[in-house]
Amino acid sequence: MTLRHVVTWKMAAADPADRAAHAAGVAARLEGLVGVVPSIRALSTGVNALEIDGNWDVTLVADFDDAAGLDAYQVHPAHQEVVGYVRSVAGGRSAVDFEV
Repeated sequence: MTLRHVVTWKMAAADPADRAAHAAGVAARLEGLVGVVPSIRALSTGVNALEIDGNWDVTLVADFDDAAGLDAYQVHPAHQEVVGYVRSVAGGRSAVDFEV
């Protein structure tokens, strides 16, 4: 089994340029976890490319062997550092975890 972890965030900033910069910062920090957090099997991020009403700003798709791998990722110090930044710029978060 592979567990896929998908998270999307809406940035808190009202200014589109600030939102885009914060989203890019989130994506870069998350991508920096590859090779640092051992339980990550695959990870990709995407910053919203179209200004469509209702779109969120940045998305993470990460794969883990199982729930224990996701749990290890969640508490890893490097991930916790990223969480601090994300919480400082995000205005909303949505997530889903499913088996693939």
